Amino acid sequence: MPREPQFPRRLLDSSRRKFVHGLASGGVLAGLSSKTVWANEGRNTLAGTAPVLSGTEFDLTVDETPVNFTGAPRMATTINGSIPAPILRWREGDTVTLRVTNRLRVSTSIHWHGLLLPYQMDGVPGLSFAGIDPGTTFVYRFKVIQSGTYWYHSHSGFQEQTGMYGPIIIDPADGDPIRADRDYVVQLSDWTDEDPMRVFAKLRKQSDYYNFNQLTAKQFLRDVADTSLGEAVRKRQMWNRMRMSPTDLADISGYTYTYLMNGATPAGNWTGLFRRGERVRLRFINSGAQSFFDVRIPGLKMTVVQVDGQNVDPVTVDEFRMGVAETYDVIVKPDDDRAYTIFAQSMDRTGYTRGTLAPRAGMTAEVPEMDEPQWLAMADMMGTMAGDSASGMAGMDHSSHNMKGGMVIAAPTVRVRHASTEYGPSVDMRVDTPRTNLDDPGIGLRNNGRRVLTYADLHTIGGPIDDRDADREIELHLTGNMERYSWSFDGLEYGKSTPVHFRYGERLRVVLVNDTMMTHPMHLHGLWSELESPNGEFMARRHTISVQPAQRVSFLVKVDALGRWAWHCHLLYHMDAGMFRQVVVA
Repeated sequence: MPREPQFPRRLLDSSRRKFVHGLASGGVLAGLSSKTVWANEGRNTLAGTAPVLSGTEFDLTVDETPVNFTGAPRMATTINGSIPAPILRWREGDTVTLRVTNRLRVSTSIHWHGLLLPYQMDGVPGLSFAGIDPGTTFVYRFKVIQSGTYWYHSHSGFQEQTGMYGPIIIDPADGDPIRADRDYVVQLSDWTDEDPMRVFAKLRKQSDYYNFNQLTAKQFLRDVADTSLGEAVRKRQMWNRMRMSPTDLADISGYTYTYLMNGATPAGNWTGLFRRGERVRLRFINSGAQSFFDVRIPGLKMTVVQVDGQNVDPVTVDEFRMGVAETYDVIVKPDDDRAYTIFAQSMDRTGYTRGTLAPRAGMTAEVPEMDEPQWLAMADMMGTMAGDSASGMAGMDHSSHNMKGGMVIAAPTVRVRHASTEYGPSVDMRVDTPRTNLDDPGIGLRNNGRRVLTYADLHTIGGPIDDRDADREIELHLTGNMERYSWSFDGLEYGKSTPVHFRYGERLRVVLVNDTMMTHPMHLHGLWSELESPNGEFMARRHTISVQPAQRVSFLVKVDALGRWAWHCHLLYHMDAGMFRQVVVA
């Protein structure tokens, strides 16, 4: 199907300005009458701040609410009328009851992301319960057995994309060892004025529909100047032969996305106040449907103290990348009487969101320019054999067992296991020698002059929850076909797959190999994923693990929760396109 006209970059930038910056008072509307009232129009209020609900009994109502982030009124899916949904503050050890009433015209659900609870309370329609029908109320009730920063969201259709997400803060029963004078949630997300079903349809017809960061003649001439004509030509030929793009970092870009911080656009400028010298805790949550964010606060070091709700050995950095669904708690200590910008740019560098830390309301700080977008490296394509393949395209296999445009990356030595189901129309790439390094911050953050957090820096305090070695090991590959916009495990989309079986009580090692060019944030419901180093040493307890292109990661699971659980990529459109499996624990 023909693509919509591509405009010159200067015109595209002009037409996108309102999306990049948004409306200063944008957000949830009180109505759409001729005298529209803006929810955040008061200049002395903190734009985008969600209400806080605490205790053990909660009433949550799911409904449609008018919003306006870009100048075009739209309808959003909200909980109690706010974006983000209310902050739920619980206490470890309590039993909470949440009555969720559905006022939509379609079914809905709430999943409590990262929480350990009975599978019937997990909130995944078709697996753990039937969903919440229009006009009905479902009662969630479970004991809170953990502490930390988490979040909740719909697991029905594309409701998460249209605004249905909120934070959870669980206070430890014995007091919080992380000391802070101020405590703020910073929830990042992406909003589109388009119907998400239309977005999905566009991706299915043309996977790079929203990628305007294509190769240009100017870049070619720059490559010639930096290297040579022959090298620049060879580089283009290599990518053309693979029928892939080195700029394919994100499926959906700032062309349609407006990036939000606590429900406020960049122009809305969410603000958190502090007094000079205070320790400020920022609980970052990535609630984007599809967007990775790179976060920094120019002029302030950030000390990471908690990841995915689990306290870690403190590590001080300038910047960190947030995969979709991950949470990072940091401590900052502003010693100067001035404002600081909280800056979160998308991984593909097509947009950003920002807020402000300031000693007084109304203050702002300089907003940095976005970094230049970077190309995927050959290591992102070929893993450990990138050096060999970069010379003469060694290891590229286009033999008859491949579909048109398919590719196998051959390995001269050790090969990973590929399931027979990977050799089919749902897979356009396989990696035989994946890299295992966890000290890579990822494309766009390598050697940028800043101290960037990596997975290798993370060490959960207290060690593993189970000291046993693995009883057995399973290996699954993250697979896809970009032209078809098909995503899967081992080449099988969800509708063609069978459940993965875990044995109750076992200690299981799970190996994930990413055979694609995109980073996938993988979320296993109901069970902790204990990330290992390449040498098999315990590193960090996670509920979501982002697996980079051509990378192999392994983690251990204490299989202690009976039931049926979801396991999927947390890029919403990837999950809907098939990168989803059911896990049965029995």
